Amino acid sequence: MHPINKYLFVLLFFFMFLGNINAQNKRIDSLKVELDNHKISDTTRVNLLYDLAFSLYQKDIHLTNSYIQEAEKIAKQLDYKRGEAYILSLKGIIESRKSNYDLGLDYFQQSLEIFQSLNDKKGIASSFNSIGVSYLQQSKNNDALIYLKKAFKINEELGDKNKLVSNALNLGSIHSNIGKYSEAIYYYELTLKLSKEIDHKYGIPYALNGLGYVYNKQGNQPAAFDYYNQALFYKEQLKDTLGITISLNSIGNTYRSFGKYDKSLEYHNRSLELAEKIENKDLIAINKGNIGLVFKEKGELEKALYYMNESLKMSREINDFGQMANCLFDIGEVNLSLKNTKEARQSFEKSIEISLENNIPHSLALNYLGIAESYYDEKQFKKALFYTLKGESIASELNLLEALNNSYELLSNIYKNLGNYKEAFENHQKFKKFSDSLFNEENIKKITQLEYEYKYKQTLDSASIRELKLKKTVQATSQDLQKSQRNYLWAIIGVLSISIILGSIIFYEKLKNEKSKTKHAVMEQKLLRSQMTPHFIFNSLSVLQGMILNKEEKKSIHYLSKFSKLLRLTLENSRDKIVLLSQELAAVQDYLTLQNLEDETYKFTVTVEESIETSLFKIPPMLIQPFVENAIEHAFKNQKDERRIDINLSYSDKKLICTIADNGVGINSKVDTKTTKRSLATTITSERLNVLSKDFNMEGYVTIENRQKFNEQGTLVTLVIPHIITPKNENITS
Repeated sequence: MHPINKYLFVLLFFFMFLGNINAQNKRIDSLKVELDNHKISDTTRVNLLYDLAFSLYQKDIHLTNSYIQEAEKIAKQLDYKRGEAYILSLKGIIESRKSNYDLGLDYFQQSLEIFQSLNDKKGIASSFNSIGVSYLQQSKNNDALIYLKKAFKINEELGDKNKLVSNALNLGSIHSNIGKYSEAIYYYELTLKLSKEIDHKYGIPYALNGLGYVYNKQGNQPAAFDYYNQALFYKEQLKDTLGITISLNSIGNTYRSFGKYDKSLEYHNRSLELAEKIENKDLIAINKGNIGLVFKEKGELEKALYYMNESLKMSREINDFGQMANCLFDIGEVNLSLKNTKEARQSFEKSIEISLENNIPHSLALNYLGIAESYYDEKQFKKALFYTLKGESIASELNLLEALNNSYELLSNIYKNLGNYKEAFENHQKFKKFSDSLFNEENIKKITQLEYEYKYKQTLDSASIRELKLKKTVQATSQDLQKSQRNYLWAIIGVLSISIILGSIIFYEKLKNEKSKTKHAVMEQKLLRSQMTPHFIFNSLSVLQGMILNKEEKKSIHYLSKFSKLLRLTLENSRDKIVLLSQELAAVQDYLTLQNLEDETYKFTVTVEESIETSLFKIPPMLIQPFVENAIEHAFKNQKDERRIDINLSYSDKKLICTIADNGVGINSKVDTKTTKRSLATTITSERLNVLSKDFNMEGYVTIENRQKFNEQGTLVTLVIPHIITPKNENITS
């Protein structure tokens, strides 16, 4: 049975009074100089004496006492209450460190009364914490929890992280004692977090030790061993004698749990030697009890009983109820091994009585199982079953894996003897499963690895460790130099490759963008040139000249007006990316009028569906006219009568559709006539529509069909035009 976890925090008493203890060793010399220079018996000298006593009490108790006596004398002469309160607290710490809990508690109570009279919240919180820890060390868990929660609440309100380290650590301890392991882990991890935030060197190892205790209780020895060794390393760097004593004891317990008894005895004897040196009766009792457990495991039962009874005797002297419960249980176990079932049962019952009074639930589980074993040995199987089920219930609730494992084995044997073979088989299966998982070969390997990993931390100081690490680093560097160079080379090649690829992508995108702009410009220039062909211009001017020579003034003025308007619209539309549909249709009508003005060689119509409001639709310019021109130039070869061109615009399924139909010779005949030529304007417009479809994110295309498929004569051009519809209230300008 493992000892109660109550020795994590004796050193942490003093964190209640100073802002940061981590620099205490550096301060001692300067404090002595200040004290020598300050001869006046005032409050300043009291504070200096207290600070020196506080810094030295773990190193030189005799010098500490001399400082305390002088400080207390001056404080009383000056009626310096706050100084008196701090001195009383320090005296309480020193007595608690020697396991004189009643005297220590008396000092803490006196200190609390003074702080309360001064309404000093920090001092009150410190006293609450001290009283709570004093109860905790005596395993009076219920009383301890009350005072520790009070201290935590006040320091949380004050935002004092330094003092919260002590409070959280103590709350972790008490929750682990009463079997609330999730809460215990929460407070230990909070302690680690706060300690790292404020560089609290003492909080870190004590929290690690607490985590090791919890995982050890839950049967996770590899994790426990890891945390214990981390804690020991920190404490050795800090030269924390009490902390080292605690960690050595914890590691000794872990070695015992996986059968390394000689190693366990080595660590417990080292811990016992230090405990006797610092006169800590509690740790002396605990180590003797644990040495008794080692001899029990080795089968040396008489030696085991000797050490256990020595531990029990000292625990009674200092009122350490937790250790008393442990010792009584362990003595009961040895008596079971000696077949002294009645004596064993008496020890278990006394241990249960103490555990119930002091809220030690994990002890209850083990003691109930011990009583069950005593009845089983006496073949009183029904009584054995009753107590086994009680123990199994508590062990299950607290997740005590070893206790659960023992309960399943015992239940299997009891049910077998009662003739309930089904229950016997099921519990045997559970026992086998737990036995395999509690301690397997993998755990042993992991523990061995951890043992060697921490061997150097336990025997070398920080300078030696740095030297060792440097040596390893040099060796590793020499071995991996070629590999590192090769990795660097590949890394450089990778970076260059990625840079080249990214550069190429960026260059390609820019080039693509510029090509697109150039393509737009070229197409627009080509389209402008195709829109106003030299043939059309010269022909129009020739017609105009004839009208003037024939003195057809009205007709020539009308013709000239149409021609100039068409020129203006063409130039304006070629400059804009989108134009109103009404402007585009006006240009087409003017073009048709000019082409037909001289002799009216063909008829034309421009029809717009009623649903289309031409002043709201905007389209790319110069899309319709090239196909009209193509019809005029190519559709009516060798056809002099009944020439007709019909232009129609409709809107359906969000598509603006323009059809240009003529009744000419048809597309096949046109191809036959000029096999090597196609309308330049038609080609350019088709290319434009492909580009415009992407720009407008809207479908746009052209189809040219022979109307023979509809039993009609001529060619049908269908344009699907990308467009934008503007709101009615938008100010549209042309």
